[in-house]
Amino acid sequence: MNVVLFGPPGAGKGTQAKELAKHYQIPHISTGDILRANVRDGTELGREAKEYMDKGELVPDEVLIGIIKDRLTESDCKAGYLLDGYPRTVPQADALSGILDDIRMPLEVVLNIDVADEELITRLCGRYMCTCGESYHIKFNPPKNEGVCDACGAQLYQRDDDKEDVIGQRLDSYKGKTQPLIDYYKDKGILVNIDGTGEIGRVFSDICEVLDQYK
Repeated sequence: MNVVLFGPPGAGKGTQAKELAKHYQIPHISTGDILRANVRDGTELGREAKEYMDKGELVPDEVLIGIIKDRLTESDCKAGYLLDGYPRTVPQADALSGILDDIRMPLEVVLNIDVADEELITRLCGRYMCTCGESYHIKFNPPKNEGVCDACGAQLYQRDDDKEDVIGQRLDSYKGKTQPLIDYYKDKGILVNIDGTGEIGRVFSDICEVLDQYK
C-alpha cells in the first residue's frame, strides 16, 4: 500500500505513523529524516542540499524530490510506503505524482487526521520534552515526578512552539499550507479523513480499517 499521511501539530500523526509502519511492515518515510541522512552520508544529492541548508535557504523542490525518489526505490519499499512530511505544496504534489508514475508506485490513499483546534491546543500546551528524547504530557502521560524525566532524571522543558501564544499561529499556518493539498487529493478521489479525537488505539483501528482495503 502506498500512503501519504497528513495531520496538524498535536494530532498524533507521528505516533500513528510509527505504529502503522510496524503493523503493515512498510517503511515510515519522513522527508526530514531522509534529508538529514543524505547530508550525513554525503550523497550527491545530500551535498547539494547541504549547500542550501548552510546558507539558511530552503532545499529546492527538484533536490528534495530526487532524494525522495531514491528512497522510494530502495528494496524495503517494495510492499509499500508511508510518506510523512511531503508534499507540502500543490507543485510538490504534482512532482511527487510524476516520480511515483515513473517508478510505478502510484499513491493509493491520502489519510488526513482531523482534530478540532480546541483539542489540539489542549494537547500541545501540556506537552513537555526531555533532552534525552523522551516526551510527556501533564494530562495524558505525566512523569512519575513532576517536571522530571522518568528515564534519565533530567529537568523537563516545554518547547517554545508548544506555548499557547504560538500554537494558534502554528495551526493557522498549517491550515493555510495544507488546505490546498487536501482539496487537491480530494479532487483525485483518494483522500480519507480520519477523526483523530479520542484514544490512540481507536484512531489506529479506524486507520487500519481504511488501509486494510489496500493490502
